[in-house]
Amino acid sequence: MLDVSRVNDWVGEKILFSSARLARTYSPAERSAMLPSYFISAMVPMLRNPDAWRLRVDGLVAAPLVLSLDELQRMPRVSYTVKHHCVEGWSAIASWHGVPLSAVVERCRPLAAARYINFVSFDADYSNGWDLTSAMHPQTMLAYGMNDNPLPPAHGAPLRLYSPVKLGYKLTKYLVSMTFTDRRPGGYWEDQGYPWFGGI
Repeated sequence: MLDVSRVNDWVGEKILFSSARLARTYSPAERSAMLPSYFISAMVPMLRNPDAWRLRVDGLVAAPLVLSLDELQRMPRVSYTVKHHCVEGWSAIASWHGVPLSAVVERCRPLAAARYINFVSFDADYSNGWDLTSAMHPQTMLAYGMNDNPLPPAHGAPLRLYSPVKLGYKLTKYLVSMTFTDRRPGGYWEDQGYPWFGGI
C-alpha cells in the first residue's frame, strides 16, 4: 500500500502538478451551507493567550521571521471562493482570505538548499511537509479569514495553511511554525501511509 502511495505521489508531483494551473473559483453565492471541521485534539484547539500568538519562520532561510497576526494582515492580501476536497470523499465550497504564502517566502529568503517546508500546528503538534514549488503556487495562502469573517476556531484560528490544489489533510490548521529544510518532512497522516504530496 505504501508503494502505491509513493507512485501516486510521484505522478502527482512530477507529472500532474503545474504552478500555472489554477483551481476553479466560484461566486460567494455558491458557498456550501456547512464545511465540516476536523482536528486531532479531543476538543477544538484554543489559545490561552491569543494576543501572544506568533508565526515562527525559520530553518534554511536568510532572514528568520516571527510574525504576529496583525503583521500578517498588513501584508498583501488574497481572497477566493473555491471547493475544498477531503480525502474521505466529500467536498464543500467556501471563501478564504489571507496572505499569499509566496509573500512570506519572499520575505524570509530561503537558501538555495531549501526544498521543503515543515508546517507545525498547536493541535497536538500536528504537522506536515510541502515541497517549495507547491508552497509558491499562486493560490496557496496563509488564511486568517473564512466566508468574509475572521477564521473560526473550528477551522484553524488564528492562522491555517490553505490551497485548493491540495487535499484537506495537507492544509495545516492552528499554524505556529514553518521550517525550511533540505529533507522531505513527514507528517501526522503521511507517516501513517497517506500520500505525501496530497494533490488534487
